[in-house]
Amino acid sequence: MIRRNQAFSYLTGGYLFPEIAKRRAAFAASHPGKKIISLGVGNTTEPLTPHITGGLAAYARGLGTREGYTGYGEDQGLTALREKISAVFYPGLIGPEEIFLSDGAKCDIGRLQLLFGRGVPVAVQDPAYPVYVDGSVLIGAAGKAGPGGYAGVTYMPCTAENAFFPDLSAVPENSLIYFCSPNNPTGAASTRAQLQTLVDTARARGCVIIFDGAYASFIRDPSLPRTIFEIPGAKECALEVNSFSKPAGFTGVRLGWTAVPRDLKYADGSPVIADWNRVMTTVFNGASNIAQAGGLAALDAEGLSEMRSVTDFYLENSRIIRTALEGPNFKKAGVSVYGGGNSPYLWVKFPQKQSWQVFDSILNQCSVVTTPGSGFGPAGEGYVRFSSFGHREDIVEAAGRLGDFSVCP
Repeated sequence: MIRRNQAFSYLTGGYLFPEIAKRRAAFAASHPGKKIISLGVGNTTEPLTPHITGGLAAYARGLGTREGYTGYGEDQGLTALREKISAVFYPGLIGPEEIFLSDGAKCDIGRLQLLFGRGVPVAVQDPAYPVYVDGSVLIGAAGKAGPGGYAGVTYMPCTAENAFFPDLSAVPENSLIYFCSPNNPTGAASTRAQLQTLVDTARARGCVIIFDGAYASFIRDPSLPRTIFEIPGAKECALEVNSFSKPAGFTGVRLGWTAVPRDLKYADGSPVIADWNRVMTTVFNGASNIAQAGGLAALDAEGLSEMRSVTDFYLENSRIIRTALEGPNFKKAGVSVYGGGNSPYLWVKFPQKQSWQVFDSILNQCSVVTTPGSGFGPAGEGYVRFSSFGHREDIVEAAGRLGDFSVCP
């Protein structure tokens, strides 16, 4: 009988959310009838907007007609949608032929690890979205976990002390650098100068940046870059993944893209885009035609306005939560609140407390679920993530409960 892929035995990333569910279930069982509100989930909650759903529905109805039926789509995605993404998100920076549509940023990150293989060193922000490290383990680029994280992964701590931008001096030469801005979970949005430092480091050391821009639509500060390709030199050392999940509510519809510049080359001078095209046409069969119709509607003027309203809604939720977390009880205990202004996440530091300890206290006192920061990497210990994805009435109620929270019971 064939043996199990040993990489699966190395994974510990499945611990966080099952453990949250376990503790939530135990609390619910001991407090029957008590309403539990989640501020921990990174899933959108509000209904899809009218113009975007109109595009989805019209295309779906058309599939029931001979004239409207379509089978397999273009391997790289619908040309009209690639052109719109280029014009809306990358004007004058990235052409439609450099954009590949997919079923979401998370899925593309997994395929990118297949593209670069097991022999490439990996550097990640710490804390970070777990798939960066877990996918590296599965492909064989990282090994068994220890007290400081997975073997073979260079962790770049992002904390309040360094303004959540890492010291890049430890980045190995010829490595993949996973970088997300605005960041999940810290909510930090990197400045133009910070991203220039990242690009300069990558070019000097022969690295490739996998830039995750899934939360770029939440940026409201006009001085902050909305794509890595706004930074000079980025097209020679970076590619970018992005998604309709958060701005359009497509977490279940599934539609994203990866932008791979033609100027991005391997050490031998061959273009990365050629291999990425081969990956996408070999192990992927194209994004859903229906989802792509929704993407086209989302990038119409009316759709863009709707997406702006949705992200504004979640940012207002974030403001409501922040106001509660900056109340007198939290200030007295020295609690610090970060993120939120250009991100749907608040990253909250509780001095002298461990993340799971804070999680349990908030759940037990307020019946509110959060996400322990330690689940995102070693540098997340002592922090808790609050998500602004939720119905307004639940957000307001949760904020009221937090106002009565005793930080030091």
